[in-house]
Amino acid sequence: MSRKNVKLPVYKCSFCGRSAEEVESLISGPEVHICNDCVFSAMDIIEKHRKDAKSPFEHALIPPAQIKEELDRYVIGQDRAKRVLSVAVYNHYKRTNQKNSDDEVEIEKSNILMIGPTGTGKTLLAQTLARILNVPFTIADATVLTEAGYVGEDVENILVRLYQASNYNLEQTQRGIIYLDEIDKITRKSGNPSITRDVSGEGVQQAILKILEGTVSSIPPKGGRKHPEQNLINIDTSNILFICGGAFEGLEDVIRRRVGEKNIGFEQDVVSGHKYTKSELYGQVQTEDLIQYGLIPEMVGRLPVLSALSELDENNLYRVLTEPKNALIKQYKKLVGLENVELNFEEGALREVVQLALKTKTGARSLRSILEEYMLDIMYNIPTIPNLNSVTITKDVIVNKSEPLYEFGSAEQSA
Repeated sequence: MSRKNVKLPVYKCSFCGRSAEEVESLISGPEVHICNDCVFSAMDIIEKHRKDAKSPFEHALIPPAQIKEELDRYVIGQDRAKRVLSVAVYNHYKRTNQKNSDDEVEIEKSNILMIGPTGTGKTLLAQTLARILNVPFTIADATVLTEAGYVGEDVENILVRLYQASNYNLEQTQRGIIYLDEIDKITRKSGNPSITRDVSGEGVQQAILKILEGTVSSIPPKGGRKHPEQNLINIDTSNILFICGGAFEGLEDVIRRRVGEKNIGFEQDVVSGHKYTKSELYGQVQTEDLIQYGLIPEMVGRLPVLSALSELDENNLYRVLTEPKNALIKQYKKLVGLENVELNFEEGALREVVQLALKTKTGARSLRSILEEYMLDIMYNIPTIPNLNSVTITKDVIVNKSEPLYEFGSAEQSA
């Protein structure tokens, strides 16, 4: 056989399929080949994955003023609380980003305790913070937690939820935020330390202490109880920011006794010459008041940043309805707008809704339930009314449950 009839092998890139003649260079391995273009593409993919794995705080810190500005778009009022949160969060992530391990000064973690009546925006502030910072975030309820071995959820299950919220990314989990709600419901029932286990109060506080301060906790990836044959994930909580919140009903009485007010019957004899409102009393809270209320001293010490939220007055509740980026009125208008119908609210109607909310004494939380009650029949009928252009909710709709004002267009206009 002549050499002219021998076929030389044609080498092709194993990824794009192009031959050696079609590319600049072809790198060969054991039965595998890759061209120069695919090498550069692979490098870009690897670099992108590295960037995605990093927290946004490794690129740039958001200054406190910018954090507060973003909070203002979603939460009405609470300027003092927003400033406290903005500075605390900024300092926390500045601490986690410090690279100089040779420095003798070690910055401690500053967890946050938010105190305020229900419906003042505690949960919303924490949710908005996590959205701004683009970090994993979860909400846990302290009332379902018990000591290990008792009926209820183990404290470590809080970390399981954060791990799941980060899409099972361990590095992101260890830089996340946990909002622990209803922290006031696990206070001990008396001022004296318990000599036995209090599985729903002091015992749970003791169990929470270590993860608040910073420890390596072993968790089952899918939650539930631990068992010996289970594969556990170790999570370091040193850089996880804990924000605890609670209404602390009755705390105002503890503060009032300290600042000098006396209760006589149903009237208040104000010795100091000033009658404090509930919001003013919450604003004067000190660590000794929280200990008197039922938090153990070790718990208070691990929540050094105190932020008191004030009750929302009539004007602030009206702004909650109309101003935030996701205001209730904007949500209803968008829902009705999907039916090609314009929804309008008269100011008088909204003022009446606010008055009803003030009577419930549950803050902004009651606004939605009140609006749902009056909007139910209207939203039930809108999809079936032909040629409907707009609906206007008047004050009479809220006061007397009258029909709203309907405006119709021609069939040609609706088409």
